[in-house]
Amino acid sequence: MTETERLDAELERLRAAARELRGRLNSQFFGQEETVEFLILALMAGGHVLLEGAPGLGKTTLVHTLSDAVDLRFQRLQCTPDLMPSDVLGTRVLRVDDDTGARSFDFEKGPVFTNVLLTDEVNRATPRTQSALLEAMQERQVTLHGETYPLDPPFFMVATQNPIEMEGTYPLPEAQLDRFLFKLELQLPDHGDLTTILSATTSSSTETSPPSFSREEWLRLQALVREVAAPSNVVETVASIILATHPDHDTAPDAIRSHLRYGSSLRGGQAILLAAKARALLADRLNISEEDVRAVARPALRHRLILSYEGEARGVRRDELVDTAVAAVLGS
Repeated sequence: MTETERLDAELERLRAAARELRGRLNSQFFGQEETVEFLILALMAGGHVLLEGAPGLGKTTLVHTLSDAVDLRFQRLQCTPDLMPSDVLGTRVLRVDDDTGARSFDFEKGPVFTNVLLTDEVNRATPRTQSALLEAMQERQVTLHGETYPLDPPFFMVATQNPIEMEGTYPLPEAQLDRFLFKLELQLPDHGDLTTILSATTSSSTETSPPSFSREEWLRLQALVREVAAPSNVVETVASIILATHPDHDTAPDAIRSHLRYGSSLRGGQAILLAAKARALLADRLNISEEDVRAVARPALRHRLILSYEGEARGVRRDELVDTAVAAVLGS
């Protein structure tokens, strides 16, 4: 078997496993096919996800099921106002040797040292604790007491927040929002899906399935995503979309000028390209298209746009402004 044939066979095997993972999650998390798709794309692209939805929609179940299906270590962190940075990152503990009486400090790792971290109700943690996650999200490492501790790859954080109850919360600052590859919004299932969910979650079924992926296979898939080609015209298109979200730029549409205060950062463009590469790979393509860009633009940019006072007053949805910027570059 030639090197090309070996690579083709590996790609096909990993694609098939990724599709199996998607089907498995859809069979257990009804009515949220788009959310499942984007969650898998984010993990393939090596990014983090902010998951917003009302209580009881299964956010925790979805993330836990994903970590089991990919055979990754899972930790859940319940955020409360009294949660301290040491509760997230870890702390130094004094140890005393019983024989010699010698004392030493050992580092006890916190829940951030895992592969999949579910940060539940992240906006209930104080800004100090929220900021403790920034280095882990961006650099995949933790620095404490002058020492740096790398996180085992892959490190994938899914943070949830409740959009309804805002009392006693600390909204995430733009610098932290920008670290999330996607912001996904869970909607209430329709009548048919809700009926299926109620039936499935009140039965005695305890069926489990073996993992679809090993950790090593998933790391290989993440590496292959970055090998997907991005034609220069598509990269230029993404750059144009990012500039079109800035109200002070010449190419910004009137709706952007009227309703936005700040547009997307450079990370928004990186998020679009990486997610588009993951989408193309999952669809048996080795280069991205403008359709891939259009498909991932909303979750990649919606949390990176800051509304103006007029936009807030009119209740303009950020998704509409993302669509406006995309249409200005790609057409409707």
